[in-house]
Amino acid sequence: MAEIILKNITKEYENGFQAVKNIDLEIKDNEFVILVGPSGCGKSTTLRMIAGLEDISDGDLYLDGKRINDVSPQDRDIAMVFQNYALYPHMTVYQNIAYSLKIKKVPKDEIDRRVKEVAASLGLTDLLDRRPGQLSGGQKQRVAMGRAIIRHPKAFLMDEPLSNLDAKLRGQMRVEIADLYQRLNTTFIYVTHDQTEAMTLGTKIVVMKDGEIQQIDSPTNLFNYPVNKFVAGFIGTPTMNFFDAECLEENGELYLKTADGKIVLTPEKQQKLREGNWVGKKVTGGIRPEHVRICSEEETAFKGNVSVFELLGSNAIIYVQCGEERIVINTDETAQQEHGKELFLNVKEEKLHIFDPESERTITN
Repeated sequence: MAEIILKNITKEYENGFQAVKNIDLEIKDNEFVILVGPSGCGKSTTLRMIAGLEDISDGDLYLDGKRINDVSPQDRDIAMVFQNYALYPHMTVYQNIAYSLKIKKVPKDEIDRRVKEVAASLGLTDLLDRRPGQLSGGQKQRVAMGRAIIRHPKAFLMDEPLSNLDAKLRGQMRVEIADLYQRLNTTFIYVTHDQTEAMTLGTKIVVMKDGEIQQIDSPTNLFNYPVNKFVAGFIGTPTMNFFDAECLEENGELYLKTADGKIVLTPEKQQKLREGNWVGKKVTGGIRPEHVRICSEEETAFKGNVSVFELLGSNAIIYVQCGEERIVINTDETAQQEHGKELFLNVKEEKLHIFDPESERTITN
């Protein structure tokens, strides 16, 4: 078992700055939990408090029901993989992987068996006699993971482990980490600022901002049902389009009036807007690029001119300047759109998000 519970955890530094503010989080055994958010949101600080590398200012941290605030890092039975690998440069790959067992005085034949077993599972068998300076970034990261795996810890903590790798290696290592999680069948807590890593790896994602948790949910729910504008804009590539609108009524039907036209609303969204007394008020609309459609002039919600066209093979990204707003489209229509061409746009009504412009909370989820 490796159930980790954070209750009202706060980290405050001597200058009064609160990096983490009263967060509550329950991480169940065998979950792959991702802490994601922009730089400075408190995700790495939270991870370091779980590992015991950072003191907890207030609140309680539990591992399998035992409060571990004051338990030293080496006694928490948690393994951490760092962004910079933290390998011993004078040791071979074999010695780096074996080090934690050696200091625990595990018998040599047992160490040898476990090192070779871990090395084989990570594709490191042919590299055991090399030193870190002779390895690529991806190989170093596998050695760092091997050093963590060999301990058989209750949980693995990973702090932006792929950020030093190029795009191709990051993709490969994501697959390797996902495979490792399935094979080890234990708890993973993973920190990243890359929402692609979060969406592809995590079984549960914790979105953080300014030291506070914004939403805890599955990748699918975060994408489809964000609780506020920040989460909606942070999750998804390209990011969600936001626009100003007004909720109006015509012939008993509610619609959003935009700068260039209107968006018809589904009955469900109309009901929520009525219940929230939003008729006649300003709102913020949100639509993901893949849910924007090119339409006829009569259907227009936005009209503008193509500023950038990016062909990505099976799909294309089109940037359309609509007055002061820029609308981004992600489409499988890959025919070249010439710079300056006028386009008329609307949205898939069922995919529309509507936010309170003041609180930025979601109105219609």
